[in-house]
Amino acid sequence: MTLLHTTRVRRRRLGVAAAAAGLLATLLTAGPAAATPDPGDKAAHKEISSGQAAQDRSAITSGEIPGVDEIVHSDNIEHLTNVPKDALKGTNTDIAFQGKYAYSGNYDGFRIFDISNPKAPKTVAQVLCPGSQNDISVSGDLLFLSTDSSRSDNSCNSTTQPATEKSSWEGMKIFDISDKRNPKYIAAVETACGSHTHTLVPERRDVYIYVSSYSPSAAFPDCQPPHDGISVIKVPRKAPQQARIVNFPVLFPGEGPDGGGNPGSPTNPGVSKTTGCHDITVLPSKDLAAGACMGDGILFSIKDPERPKVIDRVQDNVNFAFWHSATFNQDADKVVFTDELGGGGAATCNEEIGPNRGADGVYDLVGRGDKRKLVFRSYFKIDRHQADAEVCVAHNGSIIPVKGRDIMVQAWYQGGISVWDFTNSSRPKEIAFFERGPVTLDQVTTAGPWSAYYYNGYIYSNDIAKGLDVLKLNDRRTDPAKRVRLHELNVQTQPDYFDRD
Repeated sequence: MTLLHTTRVRRRRLGVAAAAAGLLATLLTAGPAAATPDPGDKAAHKEISSGQAAQDRSAITSGEIPGVDEIVHSDNIEHLTNVPKDALKGTNTDIAFQGKYAYSGNYDGFRIFDISNPKAPKTVAQVLCPGSQNDISVSGDLLFLSTDSSRSDNSCNSTTQPATEKSSWEGMKIFDISDKRNPKYIAAVETACGSHTHTLVPERRDVYIYVSSYSPSAAFPDCQPPHDGISVIKVPRKAPQQARIVNFPVLFPGEGPDGGGNPGSPTNPGVSKTTGCHDITVLPSKDLAAGACMGDGILFSIKDPERPKVIDRVQDNVNFAFWHSATFNQDADKVVFTDELGGGGAATCNEEIGPNRGADGVYDLVGRGDKRKLVFRSYFKIDRHQADAEVCVAHNGSIIPVKGRDIMVQAWYQGGISVWDFTNSSRPKEIAFFERGPVTLDQVTTAGPWSAYYYNGYIYSNDIAKGLDVLKLNDRRTDPAKRVRLHELNVQTQPDYFDRD
């Protein structure tokens, strides 16, 4: 592990109305040779035709879409600042929060910000620890990091190595963050097929981790089919070095080499075959979890966190290609599932794709206890025109805590950030937005917000290419949320905003 400290310098603005804060990193610590930053998943760089580019330029001229890197937003959103990438040049990913700190994942490691002044976040530490996609969460003095690329070993100095080699490593890394300026890497747990994302189920003495991973192969010694469940890791808070896998519950039981999940194509053309879960969101106050699992959406009970139990399962073989993530409303009577159509590498927010494919799916929870069912109500998709060069996809978001209303903020890659109201499950509507224009018009490029989360009165967005954005939402419909204060937020571990100790 290499720790990078930073000092503040000035840097030019990054776009129209963008107040940018720049940071210059200086390597201060000696030790093992730094790891080569891992590129992780290959971003889209598909060339587009001259005709398409000409159409996009015409749309910019007419004001239909913003210009390259131009910032536009609704009147009820204020862009406070942008903090560009610094020492970690890889793809920015998820964010976790704790007190006055934000923890930003990056394919090359993670960055800790002091956000006590949201208008001017300060970098506290940058840790070089390559291993896509470095999905991140925190609990107490512990930080958890997912590794979903095959590495030579479990260290932060590892290099890429084929998954066909038995000695290769993927899984969970654990850090001690009691000293925010000097995080210490203290433990690792290898998991089958790595850890694409993970979800915490924190208890008083232990933290349970639900590890989501997928895409097994008979050629991968540590990722054999069927891979139809999740790894459950138990981490003792007082002895995190003793973290270990305690269960691998099968969520999609069935006969055959692929288990019982969605078979995908050719049975269901255009739908991903279920070979694991992409993301899980838990609602501990209600002992519930919702899983977005490639070709399936599931609801399960976590009364026993070591033995989650599936309650219901749904599919959408018409409009959903890849079930990506899930969000409960506060009353736990709705779930929003997102569809990552195109895998985060295609332009899908356009007339050709339409309003239902690549959308969010709003489901009501009907019934009680283990008899509850997921019932589809509607789709929601941003309707703002996006250029043919812009990768736009439904991605990570969070609830904005307003009593009596169901409102969430969500990232859409180059579609920007959307705030939308689904209080009426059948008639969701956007109430605010923020976005940048295309990064380029010459090729389809992966960029834009990976995550957009509401925390203690502000929206924090981790832009894949541009860095950390901080926004302030000023709207009578959401203003009551400013009074809700949290000490810790991992969005995939949803808090009970209105009934906390």
